[in-house]
Amino acid sequence: MTSEQPPRPGPPHPGSPRRRPPVPPPPQVPPRGADRPMPARRPGVPRHARPEPQAPATPPTPAAPPTQPPMPPRRPPARRPAPPDHGLDLFDERPPPPRPRRPRQPPPDESPTEIIHLEDDYEYDDYDDYPENADEERAEPEYIEPPDDGEPVETRRKRKPLRWLVALVVLALIGGGAWYGIDAVFGYDDFEGSGESDVLIEISAGDSTGAIGQELAGAGVVASAKAFVKASEDNSKVLSLQPGYYVVKTKMSGAAAVAKLTQDGSRVGVLQVRAGTQLDDITQPDGTVTPGVFTLLSKASCAQLNGQSTCIPVEQLRDTAAKADLAALGAPDWAVPVVSGSTDARRIEGLVAPGVYDVKPGWSAEELLGYVLKTSATRIQTAGLTATSKFQGRTPYETLIVASLIEREGVKQDFENIGQVIYNRLAQNMRLQLDSTVNYLLDKPVVTTTDDDRNRPGPYNTYKIPGLPPTPISSPSPEAIQAAEEPTQGTYVYFVKCEKNGLSCFASDLPEHEQNKTLARQRGAY
Repeated sequence: MTSEQPPRPGPPHPGSPRRRPPVPPPPQVPPRGADRPMPARRPGVPRHARPEPQAPATPPTPAAPPTQPPMPPRRPPARRPAPPDHGLDLFDERPPPPRPRRPRQPPPDESPTEIIHLEDDYEYDDYDDYPENADEERAEPEYIEPPDDGEPVETRRKRKPLRWLVALVVLALIGGGAWYGIDAVFGYDDFEGSGESDVLIEISAGDSTGAIGQELAGAGVVASAKAFVKASEDNSKVLSLQPGYYVVKTKMSGAAAVAKLTQDGSRVGVLQVRAGTQLDDITQPDGTVTPGVFTLLSKASCAQLNGQSTCIPVEQLRDTAAKADLAALGAPDWAVPVVSGSTDARRIEGLVAPGVYDVKPGWSAEELLGYVLKTSATRIQTAGLTATSKFQGRTPYETLIVASLIEREGVKQDFENIGQVIYNRLAQNMRLQLDSTVNYLLDKPVVTTTDDDRNRPGPYNTYKIPGLPPTPISSPSPEAIQAAEEPTQGTYVYFVKCEKNGLSCFASDLPEHEQNKTLARQRGAY
Protein backbone atom coordinates (compact mmCIF):
# COMPACT_ATOMS: atom_id res chain seq x y z
CA MET A 1 0.00 0.00 0.00
CA THR A 2 1.42 3.37 -1.00
CA SER A 3 0.77 6.93 0.06
CA GLU A 4 1.68 10.25 -1.34
CA GLN A 5 4.48 12.10 0.36
CA PRO A 6 3.50 15.54 1.57
CA PRO A 7 5.52 18.35 0.09
CA ARG A 8 8.34 19.55 2.27
CA PRO A 9 7.64 23.00 3.63
CA GLY A 10 10.00 25.72 2.72
CA PRO A 11 11.74 27.99 5.19
CA PRO A 12 9.29 29.83 7.45
CA HIS A 13 8.63 33.46 6.93
CA PRO A 14 10.61 35.61 9.38
CA GLY A 15 8.55 36.45 12.44
CA SER A 16 5.87 33.81 11.86
CA PRO A 17 5.52 30.77 14.14
CA ARG A 18 6.88 27.55 12.71
CA ARG A 19 4.33 24.89 12.02
CA ARG A 20 5.57 21.32 11.68
CA PRO A 21 3.75 18.71 9.49
CA PRO A 22 2.58 15.51 11.12
CA VAL A 23 5.20 12.84 11.40
CA PRO A 24 4.30 9.55 9.63
CA PRO A 25 5.04 6.30 11.38
CA PRO A 26 8.53 4.93 10.76
CA PRO A 27 8.83 2.15 8.15
CA GLN A 28 9.37 -1.42 9.11
CA VAL A 29 13.08 -2.11 8.79
CA PRO A 30 14.34 -5.68 8.95
CA PRO A 31 17.05 -6.44 11.46
CA ARG A 32 20.52 -5.69 10.37
CA GLY A 33 22.52 -8.68 9.35
CA ALA A 34 25.58 -9.60 7.43
CA ASP A 35 23.80 -9.00 4.06
CA ARG A 36 22.63 -5.54 5.09
CA PRO A 37 25.43 -3.01 4.57
CA MET A 38 25.57 0.28 6.44
CA PRO A 39 24.22 3.00 4.14
CA ALA A 40 25.85 6.36 3.89
CA ARG A 41 24.15 9.13 5.80
CA ARG A 42 22.61 11.96 3.87
CA PRO A 43 23.50 15.46 4.89
CA GLY A 44 20.87 16.73 7.21
CA VAL A 45 19.52 13.29 8.12
CA PRO A 46 19.79 12.27 11.80
CA ARG A 47 22.03 9.44 12.77
CA HIS A 48 19.21 7.37 14.14
CA ALA A 49 17.20 7.49 10.85
CA ARG A 50 18.47 4.54 8.81
CA PRO A 51 17.32 3.99 5.14
CA GLU A 52 16.30 0.61 3.83
CA PRO A 53 18.94 -1.37 1.92
CA GLN A 54 18.99 -1.29 -1.94
CA ALA A 55 19.60 -4.12 -4.33
CA PRO A 56 23.30 -4.57 -5.02
CA ALA A 57 22.72 -4.83 -8.78
CA THR A 58 21.58 -1.26 -9.11
CA PRO A 59 24.55 1.01 -9.69
CA PRO A 60 24.66 4.22 -7.63
CA THR A 61 23.79 7.32 -9.54
CA PRO A 62 25.57 10.55 -8.88
CA ALA A 63 23.57 12.88 -6.69
CA ALA A 64 23.17 16.51 -7.24
CA PRO A 65 25.04 18.67 -4.79
CA PRO A 66 22.88 19.66 -1.81
CA THR A 67 21.50 23.10 -1.93
CA GLN A 68 21.31 25.27 1.20
CA PRO A 69 17.98 26.83 2.08
CA PRO A 70 17.73 30.50 1.35
CA MET A 71 18.86 32.79 4.18
CA PRO A 72 16.14 34.77 5.90
CA PRO A 73 16.15 38.49 5.21
CA ARG A 74 18.31 40.48 7.61
CA ARG A 75 16.61 42.66 10.11
CA PRO A 76 17.65 46.27 10.31
CA PRO A 77 19.99 47.00 13.23
CA ALA A 78 18.17 48.09 16.34
CA ARG A 79 19.23 51.34 17.91
CA ARG A 80 19.85 51.08 21.60
CA PRO A 81 18.67 54.05 23.74
CA ALA A 82 21.41 56.12 25.21
CA PRO A 83 22.06 55.33 28.91
CA PRO A 84 20.96 58.02 31.39
CA ASP A 85 23.64 60.40 32.50
CA HIS A 86 23.64 60.62 36.32
CA GLY A 87 26.60 62.92 36.59
CA LEU A 88 28.50 60.39 38.64
CA ASP A 89 30.00 58.22 35.87
CA LEU A 90 33.37 59.83 36.31
CA PHE A 91 35.22 57.17 34.49
CA ASP A 92 32.69 56.67 31.72
CA GLU A 93 35.05 55.58 29.01
CA ARG A 94 32.90 54.03 26.33
CA PRO A 95 34.44 50.86 24.90
CA PRO A 96 35.43 50.89 21.21
CA PRO A 97 32.82 49.54 18.81
CA PRO A 98 33.01 45.78 18.31
CA ARG A 99 34.77 44.58 15.21
CA PRO A 100 32.45 43.01 12.65
CA ARG A 101 32.46 39.28 12.75
CA ARG A 102 32.78 37.36 9.52
CA PRO A 103 30.07 34.82 8.94
CA ARG A 104 31.29 31.37 9.37
CA GLN A 105 31.25 29.34 6.16
CA PRO A 106 30.92 25.61 6.31
CA PRO A 107 34.15 23.91 5.27
CA PRO A 108 34.15 22.36 1.83
CA ASP A 109 33.29 18.74 1.73
CA GLU A 110 36.39 17.12 0.30
CA SER A 111 34.80 13.70 0.25
CA PRO A 112 31.20 14.19 -0.73
CA THR A 113 28.91 11.39 0.18
CA GLU A 114 26.83 9.84 -2.56
CA ILE A 115 23.12 9.98 -2.04
CA ILE A 116 21.35 6.68 -2.16
CA HIS A 117 17.78 6.99 -3.29
CA LEU A 118 15.46 4.97 -1.13
CA GLU A 119 12.40 3.31 -2.48
CA ASP A 120 10.00 4.94 -0.06
CA ASP A 121 11.86 8.27 -0.22
CA TYR A 122 11.02 8.80 3.50
CA GLU A 123 11.55 12.33 4.69
CA TYR A 124 12.43 13.41 8.25
CA ASP A 125 11.29 16.89 8.93
CA ASP A 126 12.35 17.16 12.53
CA TYR A 127 16.00 17.42 11.65
CA ASP A 128 16.12 20.99 12.87
CA ASP A 129 16.08 19.74 16.46
CA TYR A 130 19.56 18.26 16.16
CA PRO A 131 22.78 20.13 16.56
CA GLU A 132 24.17 18.86 13.21
CA ASN A 133 21.92 21.29 11.35
CA ALA A 134 22.20 24.21 13.73
CA ASP A 135 24.48 26.17 11.38
CA GLU A 136 22.04 25.94 8.49
CA GLU A 137 19.59 28.46 9.99
CA ARG A 138 21.97 30.53 12.12
CA ALA A 139 21.73 34.18 11.19
CA GLU A 140 24.80 36.09 10.27
CA PRO A 141 26.14 38.28 13.11
CA GLU A 142 25.04 41.84 12.78
CA TYR A 143 27.14 44.83 13.55
CA ILE A 144 25.33 47.23 15.87
CA GLU A 145 26.66 50.73 15.81
CA PRO A 146 27.13 52.46 19.20
CA PRO A 147 24.36 54.96 19.97
CA ASP A 148 25.09 58.49 19.09
CA ASP A 149 23.72 60.85 21.74
CA GLY A 150 24.44 63.78 19.54
CA GLU A 151 26.87 65.33 22.01
CA PRO A 152 30.23 66.51 20.75
CA VAL A 153 33.35 65.06 22.29
CA GLU A 154 34.50 68.44 23.51
CA THR A 155 31.25 68.92 25.42
CA ARG A 156 31.72 65.62 27.19
CA ARG A 157 35.24 66.63 28.10
CA LYS A 158 33.95 69.87 29.61
CA ARG A 159 31.49 67.92 31.78
CA LYS A 160 34.21 65.90 33.51
CA PRO A 161 35.24 68.68 35.98
CA LEU A 162 31.57 69.10 36.90
CA ARG A 163 31.33 65.37 37.59
CA TRP A 164 34.39 65.53 39.80
CA LEU A 165 32.80 68.37 41.76
CA VAL A 166 29.55 66.45 42.18
CA ALA A 167 31.49 63.40 43.33
CA LEU A 168 33.35 65.42 45.94
CA VAL A 169 30.09 66.84 47.25
CA VAL A 170 28.58 63.36 47.50
CA LEU A 171 31.64 62.04 49.30
CA ALA A 172 31.46 64.97 51.71
CA LEU A 173 27.80 64.23 52.43
CA ILE A 174 28.55 60.55 52.96
CA GLY A 175 31.43 61.40 55.28
CA GLY A 176 29.27 63.82 57.24
CA GLY A 177 26.55 61.22 57.62
CA ALA A 178 29.07 58.65 58.78
CA TRP A 179 30.46 61.09 61.36
CA TYR A 180 26.94 61.88 62.54
CA GLY A 181 26.24 58.16 62.95
CA ILE A 182 29.48 57.62 64.87
CA ASP A 183 28.72 60.57 67.10
CA ALA A 184 25.20 59.28 67.70
CA VAL A 185 26.55 55.88 68.79
CA PHE A 186 29.74 56.84 70.62
CA GLY A 187 29.19 60.51 71.43
CA TYR A 188 27.34 61.87 74.49
CA ASP A 189 26.34 65.11 76.15
CA ASP A 190 28.21 66.26 79.24
CA PHE A 191 28.15 69.27 81.55
CA GLU A 192 31.24 71.14 82.64
CA GLY A 193 32.21 71.98 86.18
CA SER A 194 31.36 70.66 89.65
CA GLY A 195 27.65 71.50 89.64
CA GLU A 196 25.25 74.10 90.97
CA SER A 197 22.58 73.22 93.60
CA ASP A 198 22.37 70.26 96.00
CA VAL A 199 20.07 67.38 95.17
CA LEU A 200 19.40 64.01 96.81
CA ILE A 201 19.47 60.84 94.73
CA GLU A 202 18.88 57.20 95.69
CA ILE A 203 20.86 54.19 94.55
CA SER A 204 18.91 50.94 94.82
CA ALA A 205 20.30 47.50 95.55
CA GLY A 206 21.64 45.82 92.42
CA ASP A 207 21.85 49.01 90.34
CA SER A 208 24.42 48.82 87.56
CA THR A 209 26.58 51.73 86.45
CA GLY A 210 24.16 52.38 83.62
CA ALA A 211 21.18 52.39 86.02
CA ILE A 212 22.96 54.87 88.30
CA GLY A 213 23.70 57.02 85.27
CA GLN A 214 20.02 56.99 84.32
CA GLU A 215 19.07 58.03 87.86
CA LEU A 216 21.55 60.90 87.77
CA ALA A 217 20.42 62.03 84.34
CA GLY A 218 16.77 61.96 85.44
CA ALA A 219 17.57 64.16 88.44
CA GLY A 220 19.47 66.66 86.28
CA VAL A 221 22.83 65.80 87.84
CA VAL A 222 24.55 64.81 84.58
CA ALA A 223 23.70 65.68 81.00
CA SER A 224 23.49 62.04 79.96
CA ALA A 225 23.84 58.61 81.46
CA LYS A 226 26.69 57.89 79.05
CA ALA A 227 28.70 60.78 80.51
CA PHE A 228 28.61 59.08 83.92
CA VAL A 229 29.30 55.62 82.52
CA LYS A 230 32.25 56.87 80.50
CA ALA A 231 33.76 58.66 83.50
CA SER A 232 33.25 55.56 85.68
CA GLU A 233 35.53 53.44 83.54
CA ASP A 234 38.61 54.87 85.26
CA ASN A 235 37.24 54.64 88.82
CA SER A 236 36.69 51.18 90.27
CA LYS A 237 35.07 52.61 93.42
CA VAL A 238 31.84 53.08 91.48
CA LEU A 239 31.39 49.31 91.50
CA SER A 240 31.37 49.30 95.32
CA LEU A 241 28.71 51.97 95.82
CA GLN A 242 26.23 50.86 98.48
CA PRO A 243 22.46 51.28 98.22
CA GLY A 244 21.17 54.43 99.87
CA TYR A 245 20.90 58.18 99.51
CA TYR A 246 23.65 60.44 98.21
CA VAL A 247 23.98 64.22 98.07
CA VAL A 248 25.18 65.49 94.70
CA LYS A 249 24.71 68.64 92.65
CA THR A 250 22.83 69.46 89.50
CA LYS A 251 24.65 70.03 86.19
CA MET A 252 27.82 68.18 87.13
CA SER A 253 30.23 66.74 84.62
CA GLY A 254 30.40 62.98 84.49
CA ALA A 255 33.83 62.99 86.14
CA ALA A 256 32.66 65.35 88.91
CA ALA A 257 29.63 63.16 89.62
CA VAL A 258 31.82 60.07 89.91
CA ALA A 259 34.21 61.85 92.28
CA LYS A 260 31.34 63.13 94.43
CA LEU A 261 29.63 59.77 94.78
CA THR A 262 32.80 57.90 95.67
CA GLN A 263 34.17 60.33 98.23
CA ASP A 264 33.77 59.73 101.99
CA GLY A 265 30.64 61.22 103.52
CA SER A 266 28.68 61.44 100.29
CA ARG A 267 26.25 58.74 101.42
CA VAL A 268 23.66 60.02 103.91
CA GLY A 269 20.67 58.60 105.77
CA VAL A 270 22.47 55.49 107.07
CA LEU A 271 21.02 54.02 110.28
CA GLN A 272 22.86 51.02 111.70
CA VAL A 273 21.36 49.30 114.72
CA ARG A 274 23.47 46.64 116.39
CA ALA A 275 22.02 43.72 118.31
CA GLY A 276 21.48 44.63 121.98
CA THR A 277 21.14 48.38 121.26
CA GLN A 278 18.67 50.25 123.48
CA LEU A 279 16.45 53.17 122.57
CA ASP A 280 18.36 55.55 124.87
CA ASP A 281 22.07 56.21 125.20
CA ILE A 282 24.30 54.20 127.55
CA THR A 283 27.14 55.69 129.55
CA GLN A 284 30.22 53.46 129.63
CA PRO A 285 32.44 53.08 132.73
CA ASP A 286 35.11 55.24 131.10
CA GLY A 287 32.62 58.05 130.54
CA THR A 288 32.04 57.55 126.83
CA VAL A 289 28.47 57.37 125.59
CA THR A 290 27.11 54.59 123.39
CA PRO A 291 24.32 56.13 121.31
CA GLY A 292 20.88 54.53 121.40
CA VAL A 293 18.34 54.10 118.59
CA PHE A 294 16.88 57.61 119.00
CA THR A 295 20.30 59.27 118.72
CA LEU A 296 21.32 57.08 115.80
CA LEU A 297 18.09 57.86 113.94
CA SER A 298 18.48 61.58 114.56
CA LYS A 299 21.98 61.55 113.09
CA ALA A 300 20.83 59.53 110.09
CA SER A 301 18.19 62.15 109.31
CA CYS A 302 20.82 64.88 108.95
CA ALA A 303 22.03 66.30 105.65
CA GLN A 304 22.95 69.73 104.32
CA LEU A 305 20.90 70.60 101.23
CA ASN A 306 21.62 74.07 99.84
CA GLY A 307 22.58 75.34 103.29
CA GLN A 308 19.53 73.88 105.08
CA SER A 309 19.78 71.12 107.70
CA THR A 310 17.34 68.20 107.61
CA CYS A 311 18.08 66.88 111.14
CA ILE A 312 15.21 65.65 113.34
CA PRO A 313 16.02 66.19 117.06
CA VAL A 314 16.05 63.26 119.49
CA GLU A 315 13.30 64.77 121.63
CA GLN A 316 10.99 65.01 118.62
CA LEU A 317 11.60 61.34 117.89
CA ARG A 318 10.94 60.35 121.51
CA ASP A 319 7.72 62.37 121.60
CA THR A 320 6.50 60.73 118.38
CA ALA A 321 7.31 57.23 119.72
CA ALA A 322 5.29 57.96 122.88
CA LYS A 323 2.18 59.50 121.28
CA ALA A 324 1.86 58.32 117.68
CA ASP A 325 -0.47 55.53 116.55
CA LEU A 326 1.80 52.48 116.55
CA ALA A 327 -0.48 50.56 114.21
CA ALA A 328 -0.25 53.40 111.70
CA LEU A 329 3.54 53.47 112.14
CA GLY A 330 3.72 49.78 111.20
CA ALA A 331 4.38 47.98 114.50
CA PRO A 332 3.54 44.23 114.55
CA ASP A 333 -0.14 43.48 115.11
CA TRP A 334 0.59 41.19 118.06
CA ALA A 335 2.53 43.97 119.86
CA VAL A 336 0.17 46.94 119.33
CA PRO A 337 -2.56 45.87 121.82
CA VAL A 338 0.04 45.31 124.55
CA VAL A 339 1.93 48.61 124.33
CA SER A 340 -0.55 51.05 122.80
CA GLY A 341 -1.92 52.03 126.24
CA SER A 342 1.50 53.28 127.42
CA THR A 343 2.66 56.87 126.98
CA ASP A 344 6.33 56.05 127.53
CA ALA A 345 8.67 56.28 124.53
CA ARG A 346 10.16 52.96 125.65
CA ARG A 347 7.03 51.16 124.53
CA ILE A 348 8.69 50.60 121.13
CA GLU A 349 11.77 49.07 122.78
CA GLY A 350 12.66 45.76 121.11
CA LEU A 351 10.43 46.52 118.10
CA VAL A 352 13.40 48.02 116.23
CA ALA A 353 15.27 45.05 114.78
CA PRO A 354 19.06 45.09 114.32
CA GLY A 355 20.35 45.89 110.86
CA VAL A 356 21.06 48.72 108.43
CA TYR A 357 18.35 51.15 107.34
CA ASP A 358 18.46 53.74 104.59
CA VAL A 359 16.33 56.68 105.67
CA LYS A 360 15.85 59.77 103.55
CA PRO A 361 17.04 63.07 104.97
CA GLY A 362 14.12 65.48 104.93
CA TRP A 363 11.57 62.95 106.20
CA SER A 364 9.45 63.92 109.20
CA ALA A 365 9.69 62.12 112.57
CA GLU A 366 6.58 60.06 111.72
CA GLU A 367 8.04 59.05 108.36
CA LEU A 368 11.36 58.08 109.93
CA LEU A 369 9.86 55.96 112.72
CA GLY A 370 7.25 54.51 110.38
CA TYR A 371 9.88 53.31 107.90
CA VAL A 372 12.02 51.78 110.68
CA LEU A 373 9.12 50.00 112.41
CA LYS A 374 7.67 48.58 109.18
CA THR A 375 11.04 47.26 108.09
CA SER A 376 11.67 45.84 111.58
CA ALA A 377 8.33 44.02 111.64
CA THR A 378 9.34 42.17 108.48
CA ARG A 379 12.75 41.30 109.90
CA ILE A 380 11.31 40.04 113.19
CA GLN A 381 8.86 37.85 111.33
CA THR A 382 11.68 36.54 109.14
CA ALA A 383 13.60 35.64 112.31
CA GLY A 384 10.72 33.31 113.25
CA LEU A 385 8.59 35.36 115.64
CA THR A 386 5.02 35.56 114.38
CA ALA A 387 1.52 36.00 115.77
CA THR A 388 1.23 32.22 116.20
CA SER A 389 4.54 31.79 118.06
CA LYS A 390 4.00 30.33 121.54
CA PHE A 391 6.49 28.62 123.82
CA GLN A 392 5.38 27.37 127.24
CA GLY A 393 2.20 29.35 126.83
CA ARG A 394 4.02 32.66 126.31
CA THR A 395 2.66 35.27 123.88
CA PRO A 396 4.79 36.52 120.98
CA TYR A 397 5.44 39.78 122.81
CA GLU A 398 6.59 37.89 125.95
CA THR A 399 8.87 35.77 123.77
CA LEU A 400 10.33 39.01 122.39
CA ILE A 401 11.03 40.18 125.97
CA VAL A 402 12.82 36.89 126.75
CA ALA A 403 14.87 37.27 123.58
CA SER A 404 15.97 40.78 124.64
CA LEU A 405 17.07 39.45 128.05
CA ILE A 406 19.07 36.66 126.40
CA GLU A 407 20.72 39.21 124.09
CA ARG A 408 21.91 41.41 126.98
CA GLU A 409 22.94 38.62 129.37
CA GLY A 410 25.42 36.56 127.36
CA VAL A 411 27.21 35.69 124.14
CA LYS A 412 25.76 33.66 121.27
CA GLN A 413 27.37 30.41 122.41
CA ASP A 414 25.33 30.61 125.65
CA PHE A 415 22.02 31.87 124.26
CA GLU A 416 20.13 28.54 124.44
CA ASN A 417 21.33 27.79 128.02
CA ILE A 418 20.41 31.30 129.20
CA GLY A 419 16.95 30.74 127.72
CA GLN A 420 16.72 27.48 129.71
CA VAL A 421 17.51 29.34 132.94
CA ILE A 422 14.91 32.05 132.31
CA TYR A 423 12.11 29.62 131.49
CA ASN A 424 12.99 27.34 134.45
CA ARG A 425 12.85 30.28 136.86
CA LEU A 426 9.56 31.50 135.46
CA ALA A 427 8.14 27.99 135.75
CA GLN A 428 9.28 27.75 139.42
CA ASN A 429 8.03 31.27 140.30
CA MET A 430 11.60 32.36 140.99
CA ARG A 431 12.56 35.97 140.48
CA LEU A 432 14.81 36.36 137.48
CA GLN A 433 17.35 38.52 139.38
CA LEU A 434 19.02 39.76 136.23
CA ASP A 435 21.47 42.64 136.43
CA SER A 436 20.65 43.60 132.85
CA THR A 437 17.13 44.63 133.80
CA VAL A 438 18.39 46.75 136.67
CA ASN A 439 20.97 48.42 134.44
CA TYR A 440 18.30 49.18 131.87
CA LEU A 441 16.85 51.94 134.05
CA LEU A 442 20.28 53.01 135.24
CA ASP A 443 21.66 53.19 131.69
CA LYS A 444 24.75 51.29 132.84
CA PRO A 445 26.47 48.61 130.78
CA VAL A 446 28.12 46.82 133.73
CA VAL A 447 27.22 43.20 134.35
CA THR A 448 27.08 43.36 138.12
CA THR A 449 25.05 45.72 140.23
CA THR A 450 25.38 47.08 143.73
CA ASP A 451 23.04 46.40 146.62
CA ASP A 452 21.63 49.90 146.30
CA ASP A 453 20.89 49.27 142.63
CA ARG A 454 19.17 46.00 143.38
CA ASN A 455 17.06 47.55 146.15
CA ARG A 456 15.84 50.42 143.99
CA PRO A 457 12.18 49.89 143.16
CA GLY A 458 10.95 49.92 139.60
CA PRO A 459 9.14 47.80 137.03
CA TYR A 460 12.46 46.64 135.55
CA ASN A 461 14.06 45.57 138.85
CA THR A 462 13.74 41.79 138.56
CA TYR A 463 15.35 41.45 141.97
CA LYS A 464 12.25 43.01 143.49
CA ILE A 465 9.40 41.95 141.22
CA PRO A 466 8.67 38.48 139.85
CA GLY A 467 8.11 37.63 136.26
CA LEU A 468 9.21 39.47 133.13
CA PRO A 469 9.80 43.22 132.82
CA PRO A 470 7.00 45.18 131.07
CA THR A 471 8.92 45.64 127.77
CA PRO A 472 11.99 44.30 126.06
CA ILE A 473 15.26 45.92 127.15
CA SER A 474 17.13 45.86 123.82
CA SER A 475 16.96 44.97 120.14
CA PRO A 476 17.29 41.16 120.04
CA SER A 477 19.12 39.45 117.21
CA PRO A 478 17.59 36.60 115.16
CA GLU A 479 19.80 34.17 117.10
CA ALA A 480 18.38 35.44 120.42
CA ILE A 481 14.82 35.12 119.10
CA GLN A 482 15.53 31.55 118.03
CA ALA A 483 17.00 30.75 121.47
CA ALA A 484 13.88 32.18 123.13
CA GLU A 485 11.72 29.89 121.03
CA GLU A 486 13.95 26.80 121.24
CA PRO A 487 16.03 26.81 124.46
CA THR A 488 17.97 23.81 125.68
CA GLN A 489 16.25 21.45 128.05
CA GLY A 490 17.69 20.87 131.55
CA THR A 491 17.66 21.93 135.21
CA TYR A 492 19.78 25.08 135.06
CA VAL A 493 18.49 27.92 137.21
CA TYR A 494 21.76 29.84 137.78
CA PHE A 495 24.50 31.26 135.57
CA VAL A 496 27.35 33.68 136.00
CA LYS A 497 29.95 35.13 133.66
CA CYS A 498 33.07 33.16 134.42
CA GLU A 499 35.33 33.86 131.43
CA LYS A 500 36.85 37.08 130.17
CA ASN A 501 35.57 36.31 126.70
CA GLY A 502 31.98 36.49 128.03
CA LEU A 503 31.22 32.80 128.41
CA SER A 504 29.09 31.85 131.43
CA CYS A 505 29.08 28.95 133.88
CA PHE A 506 25.71 27.31 134.61
CA ALA A 507 24.44 25.53 137.72
CA SER A 508 21.33 23.67 138.83
CA ASP A 509 21.59 24.57 142.53
CA LEU A 510 22.93 27.35 144.70
CA PRO A 511 26.13 25.63 146.06
CA GLU A 512 27.29 24.91 142.52
CA HIS A 513 26.51 28.49 141.58
CA GLU A 514 28.63 29.82 144.45
CA GLN A 515 31.55 27.75 143.22
CA ASN A 516 31.16 29.23 139.77
CA LYS A 517 31.17 32.76 141.22
CA THR A 518 34.41 32.04 143.07
CA LEU A 519 35.94 30.69 139.85
CA ALA A 520 34.85 33.80 137.99
CA ARG A 521 36.58 36.08 140.49
CA GLN A 522 39.74 34.02 140.27
CA ARG A 523 39.76 34.37 136.49
CA GLY A 524 39.11 38.07 136.67
CA ALA A 525 35.81 37.78 134.79
CA TYR A 526 34.25 40.32 137.20
